[in-house]
Amino acid sequence: MAVHPRHATRSPPLSSHLPAQARGSSALHHGSGLARFNDLSPESARSVLLHCCGSTRWAQRVAAHRPYPDYGALLAAADEASYDLSQADLSEALARESSAELEHDASYAALLALDAAHAEYARKFGHAFVICLDPGTPEERVDQLLAAIRRRLGHEADEERSIAADELRRVAQARLADLTHRLTSAEGASAAEFGLFAPVG
Repeated sequence: MAVHPRHATRSPPLSSHLPAQARGSSALHHGSGLARFNDLSPESARSVLLHCCGSTRWAQRVAAHRPYPDYGALLAAADEASYDLSQADLSEALARESSAELEHDASYAALLALDAAHAEYARKFGHAFVICLDPGTPEERVDQLLAAIRRRLGHEADEERSIAADELRRVAQARLADLTHRLTSAEGASAAEFGLFAPVG
């Protein structure tokens, strides 16, 4: 699932667990981070973008359209690139996703149920479960996540792949919000220098 990076040496599972601040989109929140993103080298930009969506083509395309005049333009470019993913691009992106994780205060029973549901989903569809969850308490998030996995397990492969692609697009948007927030907070010009993201393996 894409619970976020949600994050480790692979594309973080942002899907399921986005920091609250990453959901805001004010100019104050994103302005300086967007400017820093625009100033990254092409290699650094592609590297951090691969943590937002694991498609190499997506990352190259979003990086190539810099500089972005505002955060809305960045999101529009990311959406356009997401809608244009080929089946091979989508497979690459889904292969880089990890199953969603929950906060440590989730109950042991909930974690066991989630592990079992993730395993069943991966067996059926061949990739991690991707979802962009709404904010909520740990209990609400557990219920939302388990209900979503169980519902989507009933889909046929083509239908589920289409849903996963749309959730991946939403996750990429959320991760871009997180990225601009982190770049706003960092002191310096390079995301890699400040450990914003580990290298994609």
